[in-house]
Amino acid sequence: MSKHADTLPDDLVELGRVVSAYGVKGWIKVQPHSAQADVLRAVARWWLVAPGPAGRGNAAARAHAVQHCRVHGASAVAQLEGIADRDQAEALKGSSVWVSRSAFPKAAEDEYYWVDLIGCAFYSSADGQARRLGVVEEVLENAAHAILRVVCQTEDGQPLLDAKGRAREMLVPFVRAHVQAVDLEARRIDSDWPLED
Repeated sequence: MSKHADTLPDDLVELGRVVSAYGVKGWIKVQPHSAQADVLRAVARWWLVAPGPAGRGNAAARAHAVQHCRVHGASAVAQLEGIADRDQAEALKGSSVWVSRSAFPKAAEDEYYWVDLIGCAFYSSADGQARRLGVVEEVLENAAHAILRVVCQTEDGQPLLDAKGRAREMLVPFVRAHVQAVDLEARRIDSDWPLED
């Protein structure tokens, strides 16, 4: 049965949002944030956080055992323990869906969860010497491959700004042609991405 969280895991990752009820028996429809939404189907417990300014880590966070979950087009549909009818499911609309990072299935070799790439230092050896270009701020998905949004920084971690005073950014395809190595323990990604002046 769902319950108020006594202790919220400190490694929660937001994976999607409840967009509607699905059917009349309490199922919900979830729009995943990433193409790696298989995690939603693989874990036994979700944490739902009601919409509003309080956000994650408040009394509105509720743990729900996942009874069934399957892919439905670009979405996922799920039945959660304790949610037995359409009205209860509709009441969850707008809630964000969080999962403990420790519950994620092990990634296959040469595959990475986007959440693990965020915050990694991004290096390029395009000129033969490894240079720190910035930090991965976000991972975007398109039809062909993931794209790293890298916020540009100096070697000592200071932000590089454009002419208007905004942080400079690069979009780097996360493909073998440009990314030579990912070291999650060292929080480092090595590439051959061209250096900018």
